Amino acid sequence: ARGPSVFIPLGEIPQERGDSSLHQLLKAFVLAGRVDHVAMVMGLHPQYLSSFWKTQYLLLRMDGPLPYHRRHYIAIMAAARHRCSYLVGLHMGEFLQVGGNPAWLRGLHCAPQKLRNLNEINKLLAHRPWLVTKEHIEALLRPGEDSWSLAELVQALVLLTHYHSLASFVFGCGIKPEEEQDGAPSPHSDSSPASEDSMWGSGGTDAMQEVEMLMERMKLLQENQLEEEGVTQEEMATRFELEKMESLLVPSSDPLDPSLQSNIRCFLEDPEFGYKDFTRRGEQAPPTFRAQ
Repeated sequence: ARGPSVFIPLGEIPQERGDSSLHQLLKAFVLAGRVDHVAMVMGLHPQYLSSFWKTQYLLLRMDGPLPYHRRHYIAIMAAARHRCSYLVGLHMGEFLQVGGNPAWLRGLHCAPQKLRNLNEINKLLAHRPWLVTKEHIEALLRPGEDSWSLAELVQALVLLTHYHSLASFVFGCGIKPEEEQDGAPSPHSDSSPASEDSMWGSGGTDAMQEVEMLMERMKLLQENQLEEEGVTQEEMATRFELEKMESLLVPSSDPLDPSLQSNIRCFLEDPEFGYKDFTRRGEQAPPTFRAQ
């Protein structure tokens, strides 16, 4: 499909006409130097786009404790946790434009230790935020050569959570890479450019197969219920929960799969770490960190 999204017809995206959507896109262009596909899709909701771009501008371009290139590198780290090749590629380009060291883009192992120290809290915020403790904060603030100031850490954590959320928007709206991302040279000799096929290929197929399998199981349960007149609603609910649990516990794809693009894999430490249910029936709830 033509256009910035694989889900939204090109004709529904705001074009050159005198409406508020286009006005917001022009503002976005002035702020960022170009209109990316996220802004084009978000232009369908002009008020939301306006708030979004104000937030983006404050986080990435206004005065703050973190240098501009480090802000973009933190965005890369956050997007990589969710395997969002669109955002990783976008901010690799932005990182270089604001004077970032190209060597850092070879992978997290080439970045300064101070940035690498964010890896633990990045993966927790991305997948299991309830496991964050005050010790994680204290470790980053502890005096030393690679310590963070409180102001720096606050900005870094806001950037991490912002880009974790934005990755969901990119996937949910089927955002496609810009043309310059498709053809951009990569700092990795073995990496392939971000493409629609890589974003919506084998991973999406595996997920669809799992859904189909789950639906088949549900269908069999319903048929069995008709045959077994003595089955109660409680028993059916229990069976459904068991089937659903078994389906959810099967990983959708191998996190170490070699097909995972190297421009994402190189920014991941502990790539097998992922989402796990906050509470499971019959298990004690984990301790939670309450910041308020």
